[in-house]
Amino acid sequence: MTSSEIRKKAIGADQFDVYTGNANPELARNICRYLDIDLGRAEVFEFANENIFVRIIDNAREKDVFLIQPTSRPVNQSIMELLIMIDAFKRASAGRITAVVPYYGYGRSDKKDQPRVPITARLIADMVTVAGANRLLTVDLHQGQIQGFFNIPVDELTAVHLLSSHFLQKHLENPVVVTDLGFAKRARTFAELMDAPLAIVEKRRIGNQDRTEVLNVIGDVRGKRAIVVDDEIDTAGTLIQIVNALEREGVTEMYACATHAVFSGEAVERIAASALRELVVTDSIPIPPEKKDPKVKVISLAPLIAEAIVRIHRGQSVGALFTSEVHVAQEMLLWDVGGRPGRAPGNGENGR
Repeated sequence: MTSSEIRKKAIGADQFDVYTGNANPELARNICRYLDIDLGRAEVFEFANENIFVRIIDNAREKDVFLIQPTSRPVNQSIMELLIMIDAFKRASAGRITAVVPYYGYGRSDKKDQPRVPITARLIADMVTVAGANRLLTVDLHQGQIQGFFNIPVDELTAVHLLSSHFLQKHLENPVVVTDLGFAKRARTFAELMDAPLAIVEKRRIGNQDRTEVLNVIGDVRGKRAIVVDDEIDTAGTLIQIVNALEREGVTEMYACATHAVFSGEAVERIAASALRELVVTDSIPIPPEKKDPKVKVISLAPLIAEAIVRIHRGQSVGALFTSEVHVAQEMLLWDVGGRPGRAPGNGENGR
């Protein structure tokens, strides 16, 4: 039996469809390639008056539908595409609609930390729910409490296992994991997987601008190889400040990784000019050709999201991807987005 036949047998009579907007169609195609299914057909485009139009070409009645749409640049257009697609599927009588949002925009606006400011992350959650989504699948939210903004089930995946597996294969001697307080919980998991100590960077944000000030490095980093871990890299200003602070503390080599490569402004130029040996990110956000650099390596989330989609559809445990089947991360890392077959999704897990 060929690998394609094995995967088709694993899916069997499953009736679910995967669709995409315009935010990251390449990721959606890779997810479908891993699952060995066709990407659902839909028209999603903008009229001359900037109104967005959606038409579902395939029959969606009573289907389990997964919409791949990170709310990345252009952020507001991506959000509107997602909302309109959800509404279109609701009116097409889809059985269940899962919004797959690998990158959740406005995630930083998750609290009222100043007078008279909005909590936009909650507003987006309300909009997705009202539009008609039945559940949300996302990756590494800026803060975990954003899950509580939704009145529908939320499955939050993490890229920590994929990223740590990449660095484990390097067999770095004397490593130390470095992060800030906001990502400390997930970075602790990263450090445990690396069997390395954890150091914390104390920083503060200056006003409402994309600027931070690194105040202190808490932990022993001298003479070690540092891996800086975070959920996203926007302008790379904070990352470079951390790199400079680690240099002053006597770190011998520096690497970095993050789930979301926002790369605003001169981020790539800053990274290229820094002392970093390598920056590892995922394809939750598409990186345009002009923002690619030899220092930046991209790992695909397609296998992770595809496995989660199958488990959600079958009512199996998504959390088992990060517990009883941790070895799956290494298999996912070896998957080739160029077309090498993925493993039969969902095998060996009956759920919890």
